[in-house]
Amino acid sequence: MVENMIKSMSYTAQDYKKGQPRWCPGCGDHFFLASLHKAMAEVGVAPHNMAVISGIGCSSRLPYYVSTYAMQTIHGRAAAIATGAKVANPGLCVWQVSGDGDGLAIGGNHFIHAMRRNIDLNMILLNNRIYGLTKGQYSPTSPRGFVSKSSPYGTVEDPFRPAELCFGARGHFFARAVATDAAGTVDILKAAYQHKGASVCEILQNCVIFNDGCHDAVYNKEGRKKNAIYVRHGEKLVFGENNEFGLVQQGFGLKVVEIGKDGYTLDDVLVHDAHCEDDTLQLKLAMMSLEDGFPIALGVIRDVEAPTYDQAVHEQLEEVSGKKKYHNFMELVETNDIWEVK
Repeated sequence: MVENMIKSMSYTAQDYKKGQPRWCPGCGDHFFLASLHKAMAEVGVAPHNMAVISGIGCSSRLPYYVSTYAMQTIHGRAAAIATGAKVANPGLCVWQVSGDGDGLAIGGNHFIHAMRRNIDLNMILLNNRIYGLTKGQYSPTSPRGFVSKSSPYGTVEDPFRPAELCFGARGHFFARAVATDAAGTVDILKAAYQHKGASVCEILQNCVIFNDGCHDAVYNKEGRKKNAIYVRHGEKLVFGENNEFGLVQQGFGLKVVEIGKDGYTLDDVLVHDAHCEDDTLQLKLAMMSLEDGFPIALGVIRDVEAPTYDQAVHEQLEEVSGKKKYHNFMELVETNDIWEVK
């Protein structure tokens, strides 16, 4: 009866909204927050069955703007706190929100181990390639040569590429969207919720104050038509304003071809397989860049089932408990000799 009542309830984005966001006008966080509210409503999980957990940074203010359980933790520790929340409350839907600094610099160790363990978390990485809250230092995703307050002559470091880090840590779900693309963002957030295990959604967004334009090539609809490819499981990897281009395999790599020219037909174009356990082609899709003559891949790039840490922990506890003579603290105390002192 209660279960049927829960299933019959529907929610709107308004049910998940709270407070007045305090971000700069035009910040990508505004766009993402609106998409998150909508995705939460569409997955249909009640606000009191959700938790949003963040670290420190501009994007990490987000928990204050959702009407769910929420917690802003300390710098870089969002994944650790989210892990504890999920393991202790397996029925809770947990969204972890981090920026590229919070998630991949001080929080990088927690990020890779959350991937390795495959904890059932929806991990959001808001990537603007800059430290915005602390006023413009380069971040782990800033490109080599990037000039910032902490690299006035250009950084001499190579950046992390979130997809590469996720795949290298044995991640089973990776998706990417642009903050200004509401439909695309909602789609990957819903897919992340449906996936059981650690899911990473990289959101490309601009910091209008300290790194404006860093994703301009795909930040508007016209740019995405020219410079992005939407990957969908089971569909041909075609792109362009009229889907005139496609991706084919060339040796161990990928190649962009124009369909109908140089002997290439639609039959030659690869079909996206997000569920393939071998991540070779998925990683190549995720790593494509405009600098190398490829479009930027958007959508669900990898989505593979695997055992989850939180479920395995509870199954282990049940198995061990079933073999014990005691099942709570009082029973444990009473398994030994007891003296009554008067």
